[in-house]
Formats: sequence, C-alpha cells, structure tokens
Amino acid sequence: MQQAFDRIKSIISTLPESPGVYQYFDKDGRIIYVGKAKNLKRRVSSYFNKTAQSIKTAVMLRHVADLKYIVVGSEEDALHLENSMIKEYQPRYNVLLKDDKTYPWIVVKKEHFPRIFLTRNVVKDGSKYYGPYANVNLAKVIIALIKRLYPIRSCNLMLTDDNIRRGKFSKCLEYHIKNCAAPCTGEESAETYDEYIRQARQILNGETARLSAYLKEEMLKLAGELRFEEAQKIKEKLELLENYRSKSVIVNSSVHNVDVFGYDEEDDTAYINYLHIKEGSIVQSMTISYRKRIDETREDLLMIGITELRSRFGSTAKEIIVPFETGVESSSYIAVVPQRGDKKQLLEISERNARQYKIDKLKQSEKLNPEQRTTRLLKQVAVDFRLSELPRHMECFDNSNIQGTNPVSSCVVFKDGKPAKKEYRHFNVKTVEGANDFATMYEAVYRRYKRLSEEMQPLPQLIIIDGGKGQLHFAVEALKDLNLYGKIAIAGIAKRLEEIYFPEDPVPLYIDKNSESLKVVQRMRDEAHRFGITHHRNRRSKGQVASELDSIPGIGEKTRETLLKHFKSLKRLKEATFDELVETVGAAKAQKLASYFNPSSAHGEE
Repeated sequence: MQQAFDRIKSIISTLPESPGVYQYFDKDGRIIYVGKAKNLKRRVSSYFNKTAQSIKTAVMLRHVADLKYIVVGSEEDALHLENSMIKEYQPRYNVLLKDDKTYPWIVVKKEHFPRIFLTRNVVKDGSKYYGPYANVNLAKVIIALIKRLYPIRSCNLMLTDDNIRRGKFSKCLEYHIKNCAAPCTGEESAETYDEYIRQARQILNGETARLSAYLKEEMLKLAGELRFEEAQKIKEKLELLENYRSKSVIVNSSVHNVDVFGYDEEDDTAYINYLHIKEGSIVQSMTISYRKRIDETREDLLMIGITELRSRFGSTAKEIIVPFETGVESSSYIAVVPQRGDKKQLLEISERNARQYKIDKLKQSEKLNPEQRTTRLLKQVAVDFRLSELPRHMECFDNSNIQGTNPVSSCVVFKDGKPAKKEYRHFNVKTVEGANDFATMYEAVYRRYKRLSEEMQPLPQLIIIDGGKGQLHFAVEALKDLNLYGKIAIAGIAKRLEEIYFPEDPVPLYIDKNSESLKVVQRMRDEAHRFGITHHRNRRSKGQVASELDSIPGIGEKTRETLLKHFKSLKRLKEATFDELVETVGAAKAQKLASYFNPSSAHGEE
C-alpha cells in the first residue's frame, strides 16, 4: 500500500500543468476512475493533499495502485476524451449513466421511392435517421402527420425502374383508400414522390415555418391559375401543418438551432434534460440520469450530460442554454445562462421536464419498494420540522366542545406516516369547566404522556397541536411539568393560513402548500378533528338519553346502563315494542318505561 502511494506521489510531482485526462488503476490493473482536468497537476494533487474528503473519495483512494494520464489541447478535448473512456471502460467510481435503453428513430430509407417509418435499429446503409425520440408518442404523431400530408408508400417492395416497367406489381388496398399513389405501377412519378420526401424532411428537421411559407405560395399560385381543386388540397395540407405547428411552437420562432439543458438532482442522482430548438419549436427532447459515485459537483455532472447528449443527437448548435455556469469554455458552442425572455422560458420548460422525470422515477421506484416512499416522506418531515431523527411515531391533539358542553380532547397516532387507529385515544376532560381550549389541551397532553411514561411505553418523535401559540404554549407547559420538554419535538398548526408554530419561536413557518410533509400533518390534524367530533357526538347522545332516563320513576342506574348498551339512542328506545322492552329489562320495568313514553298505550293494557 505504501509502495503504491509513494509511486503515485512520484508521478504527481512530474505531472504537467496542462489540460488532460487522468486514470486511476487498482492493484489488478483495472481502471477504477477516469477524470478530466484543466490543470492535471493541480487536480490530481488535490485528491492526495486534502485532509477532509468525502467517504466515497476516501474509499476510492484506498484502492488506487497506479496513475496514468493523457495530455490534450484543451479542457473541451479533455471532456470529450473523459466521456468516451467512461463509456469504454465503465470505471467503478465514475458517475453511472442510468438510461441506456434504445430510443426510437424516424428513418428515411435510402432507396428508390423512399419509405419513412419508426425504428429502433440504426443501420449504416446511407439512410437518414432523425432522433432519437425519448417521447415515442411524439415520433408517432410526426409519422402520422407526414402520412396525412403525403402519400408515402408503406410496403417494402423492391421498386426499381426495371421492376416497375415490367409490371411486376399491382395496386394494393393502400392505393384504393388513398394512402398511396401507387408508384409501384407507375401511377406516381419519381419526381413528384421525391418532392413529397423533400417536404417531409423539412418537417423532420423542424423547418415547418419554411414549409408553411412554401405551401402558401403554391396555394396562391394554383388559385391564380384557377386550379381551385389543387389549391384546396394544398390548403388542407397547410391547415394540418399549421395545426401541428401551433401545438409544438413554444417561443418566438427567431430562437433557432439552440440546445437547452435543464438540471435537477435528488440525493445521489442527477437528472439532465435536453431540448433541441428549431424555429421556436422543440424538435428533440430527452432526459438522462447519472448516479453519483464520488464527490462530483453539479457543474461536473452537467458538463458530462451536455457532452453525452450532444454526441448522442449529433448536435452542432452553436448556442446552448444552461441553468448555471459550468466553468468550461468550448470552441464548439457559446453557453448562455438566461435571466428573462424566451430563452429563460425554454430553460424553465427543460428544468420542468427534468423535475418531472425525477418524480416519475421516484414513483416507479416507490411502487416496487413502498418502504422507500415512507422513508423519503419521513425525511422531509424531519427536515421541515427540525428533527434529529425520522418521526416514525407521531401524535396529534385536537379539542372539541360545542357551546361549552361536554369538552373532550382527541389524540391520534401515526406510525410510519400512516394512521394506527387502535392506538387512538380520547379524553373526557375532568379538570376544566366550560369551553377553555388552553386548559383542555394541557390536561390531555399531561394525561397522555404521564401514562405512557408510567407504563414505560415508547414516546413519539413529534407531537402536533391543532391550534396556534396559545394551545402550543399550554401543551409545552404539560411536557415541562413531566420533564419531557426537549425529549419530544412539538409544534402547532394554525387553521387559518396553515402556518406552523414552534415553541419559543415568535415567527411562524410557512411550508410549501404542495409539500408532502405539510400534507401528512394536515391529514393528522383532520383525523384528530374527525375522531374528536365523533366521540363528542356520542357523549352528547348518551348524555341526552341518560338525562331523560333519570326522570323515570323506578329506573335505576344499572337499568339505565342496560338500556343504553342495548338500544344505543333515545330514539331507538322510544320506538321499541313492549316485547323488546320486556326481553331487555323484564316485565315490571318494561311497564314503567311504556307508561312513561306512551301513557295511553300503557293504560290501555292495564
């Protein structure tokens, strides 16, 4: 190990201060990392001179047994060489390109009477390929548009001049339904067909404005020659094309031949979206993601993505739009970070696509692994509510009293972000007279955690109080009296603006309304409110029944309990038949109940 380290130090001392690419090898001679540098000596030295490094970098350096480098003319050349070497050797510690599936292309075949179709196989036979299309539906829309505009053949017949002249083919169904003009039988001339292909190529190149202008000119020319039927056909094509353009044009058509790169990231993955713009229209789009391996910066990752995507699409655009400076100058293009206007709008579209791709990937991953979503959700709650650990156990309190009667408090429990309904509790307030939300909250919180502490039950990581500063203050006092304040995180949520209050913090926190952590807290609050209201109604109902039964002579406490347990409500008790009453409490008491609720009926029986 020391011998390898001394050897690397010796190589570093002789490294040139030039742009280049460096390679780290392990003891078996395998390339484990490839990097680019504007200054080889400074960059490589930084790895071995740092006192504080990320864990991943430190692990990689422990496996480095040898170092080699290649000097190039510019940082841009180094970037391209790094990209090709990573693809070739796939080193263990380099960022990992996660999207290596085959995307479809639209091909114009190099043949007599060319076909135009969708393919995933690129064959080097002189045919022209457009794409790749990350959005397959977009490619299908373009193919459908071309087929509606032009009678392009779909068969794979060998249409040579000799075969057509000898009459080897006959008209098929496509001809009869007007999808093809039958070049196979000589009905369509090669010159006319080639004009169709030329115009189709313009659509595929994104040059729809130029094609629209050409079609308008042709339409007016035919109308001027009184060839109205032909002019009408051109007009129908123009309307189809304009309809397509209206859906694809994003900005001013003066924005032409520009590449746009949007960036987003999540934990150890970077997402880079690519848009290519022609005449204001997005003609190509793709998002790729990279898994970080060591301590790559977002500038490094964006440059890797730019190089990969421009290479993949064969882009020669002289201007690229990026969300931030990369620190790399290129002779191939000028990088722009727009602040406003059409280019800023394009950048926002690209960033929105990168963000949506990230969300879609997370959702797909979470479907396969639900625990992953739970962990991510709890991590967000921990960040928003300033917690030092994941809140796998959360509880929420809400008070309920109607016109000052029957005050109750409810406590709902959430485990791993989901309701644990068997652990819900309600508290019939014992020490508070009338409607006093603050004192009610104090009693409920005190009773709940006094009992959990005495029974040595696990305490929650987060308590949510439904209310503002007042309710939160009394809940905090309850925790202080139990010596639990500081051991359990606590916060209040006010109903009016959904602001979050923390103890001893006069300024509330406003969490993004779309935040998943706020939605979890809102769900807890709503569940506590529902649970409390349900219990409150039951208490009032039983109270009404019990109070009326108290006034019936000869009906004692045990009989009242039996009646409440059996009939549940005063309404059902009043509607009960005499036989049902007899079966429940016996004939003598049934007679007393019948006499009270329905005196005329009772006297009739006597």
